[in-house]
Amino acid sequence: MSVLFSPVQLGPIEVRNRAWVSPMCQYSCEERDGMAGDWHHEHLTSFARGGAGLVMTEAAAIEPIGRISPHDLGLWNDAQAEALAPIAARIRAHGAVPAVQLAHAGRKASTHRQWSGRGSVPVDEGGWQTVSAGSEAFGHYAPPRALASDEVAALPELFAAAARRAVGAGFDAVEVHAAHGYLLHQFLSPLSNDRDDEWGVGEGGLRTLLLQRVVEAVRAAVPDAALMVRLSASDWVEGGIDAAMTVEHVRVAIAAGADWFDLSSGGNDPRQEIPLEPGYQVPFARAVRAATGAKVNAVGLIDEPAHAESVLVDGDADAVMLARAWMRNPHWALGAETELDGVSDASVWPPQYTRARRVPTPAR
Repeated sequence: MSVLFSPVQLGPIEVRNRAWVSPMCQYSCEERDGMAGDWHHEHLTSFARGGAGLVMTEAAAIEPIGRISPHDLGLWNDAQAEALAPIAARIRAHGAVPAVQLAHAGRKASTHRQWSGRGSVPVDEGGWQTVSAGSEAFGHYAPPRALASDEVAALPELFAAAARRAVGAGFDAVEVHAAHGYLLHQFLSPLSNDRDDEWGVGEGGLRTLLLQRVVEAVRAAVPDAALMVRLSASDWVEGGIDAAMTVEHVRVAIAAGADWFDLSSGGNDPRQEIPLEPGYQVPFARAVRAATGAKVNAVGLIDEPAHAESVLVDGDADAVMLARAWMRNPHWALGAETELDGVSDASVWPPQYTRARRVPTPAR
């Protein structure tokens, strides 16, 4: 059997394979209430039926002002959790692990959907005042308000409450989103956090206290769930987060209770210059795994089964996350398993697809 289609341990749970679905924003809560609807159900469950090992929701905001757009998912109230519960149940019924990403967009919140506009949504059109570690805007977005120290101190419990709702709704894994220029990343990066209090460089100089407190709070809230952390391992801008900082971020999160790390990059500074190519972020996963011994996944333009397999065989990561490949083909894993393993007793194929799995009889 290929490594890609071998099981792996994610904290306290076993995942059937290492081909996972990365969080993908859908901007499809049409009532602007953070409630999952028919689109989310069809979108997410299709990947589980298609053989994914783990299926993660898009970013679910921990409070209304934490949404990237007014049309994002939320987990700041119980009704939103109830709307997600049937989705988690169907993902599990298809053999995959249901996971949810918990997030706060900070200064990158209150933006238009990509297909309906650009930049910040004005307050009089349904937007809101954004917040961040400081008051510097992201590019041409509206300037945020710098959070007061006591407001920052309240954030870990918001993440914890959202995690409790997620697990109560049937999700087996939660991911703390500390990447892509969103609020936790804004606190971690020297490019966006020049605070001189304990949430900046006032204590230790690592800007990691908020990440630490969030992970500790989530772990305490859901002690039996798998806990993942997504990090941007590079800002791709001089003076920003680099490999050495990322290793420290990982060590802080491990000490706070994290089980697994989802290594991405960028998103915090419009000046970033990212050399896009297949597997361009794999070196980040490799470096963190080697330096810390942490379980990690690689993500970023890993579309071909052979490429995904080579990342795992080479020891660069413990799993791979794909996004656009799943969007193009929700049954990506079924084709990948056939390409790598042929017909296998440990197949991810649903029994209803047995005929499609049959190997044609050779011509005589």
